[in-house]
Parts: sequence; structure tokens; C-alpha cells
Amino acid sequence: MIHTTFREEQRFRKLWIWALILFIAALQWWGWVQQILLGQPFGDNPGPDWLMWLLLVAFGIAFPIFFVVLRLVVEVNEQGVLVRFIPLSKRLIPFDEIEHCEATIYQPLRDYGGWGLRGLGNNRAFNVSGNQGVRLHLRNGDVVLIGSQRAADLALAIDSHLRR
Repeated sequence: MIHTTFREEQRFRKLWIWALILFIAALQWWGWVQQILLGQPFGDNPGPDWLMWLLLVAFGIAFPIFFVVLRLVVEVNEQGVLVRFIPLSKRLIPFDEIEHCEATIYQPLRDYGGWGLRGLGNNRAFNVSGNQGVRLHLRNGDVVLIGSQRAADLALAIDSHLRR
């Protein structure tokens, strides 16, 4: 059994994100109802019915469900720092790869281009909301930012393992 010293689960909670997701889903449902159920072509250059079905499934159903399921889970245990962006990715960063860590305040849009799995090259971020996180400086020169609503607690948990 692996002993976990820190665990945090975060979801996308920004109202504007959910408004955008629901607007896209509602638009797909409206187009589908108009073209499939009412038999009136949707738009000036309507697509075939099979395309309306595909768009309904993709953007009217799957897209909103994806964002309901999507979450960032961060755990600190004796193996290292486990970052899971469910259902997209999973990364374990062993403590021997971490040089040091620091709780920080950052600007998601300016520093990483927004929220999610972000960054290029050796500067990556895992975040879903807010502007607080913990920067892990790895021995190979990479920097990994983990967004957290409890950044000080996360940094303390990681630092306590690094001092052992």
C-alpha cells in the first residue's frame, strides 16, 4: 500500500468555460433538431444529415461529457509526485529527479497560454484554474508547474520528501 501525504483534485470551474461549452452543445442540439426533426436545412450551406448526427454526438454529447470527466489529480507519496490529468495523461516525477520546488503565483494566460496541459519544450504546466501552483525544478533543467488551490501545502509535502 502506497502512503499518500498530499492529495488534491481539481476540476474546471470557471463560469465562462462552462458557458462556452454549453453554448457549443446547445448550438449543435439546435441545428440537429432543426434539420433532422423538423426537416429544415440548418444554415445557408447545410451539411448532409449524417454530418448533423456526427456533430451532435461529438459536440452536443461527447464534448460536454469530456469536460465533466476532466480533472487534475495531484498526489505526493513515497514514489514521488503523481500528476494525473484524467483522462488525458499521467506523469510520475520521482523525488530524485526534483532539484527543488517552490510555491508560486503565476499568470496562466501570459505564462502558459491558458489552462490545461500547457507549455512547450522544458517548461510545462498542468493546471485547471486559478493562479497559484508549485514549480518543480528538475535536475535535467526542465520546469514543471502544477496548479494548486493549496500550493503552500503541496510545496511543503514535496519539500518534506526532498529533505529525507
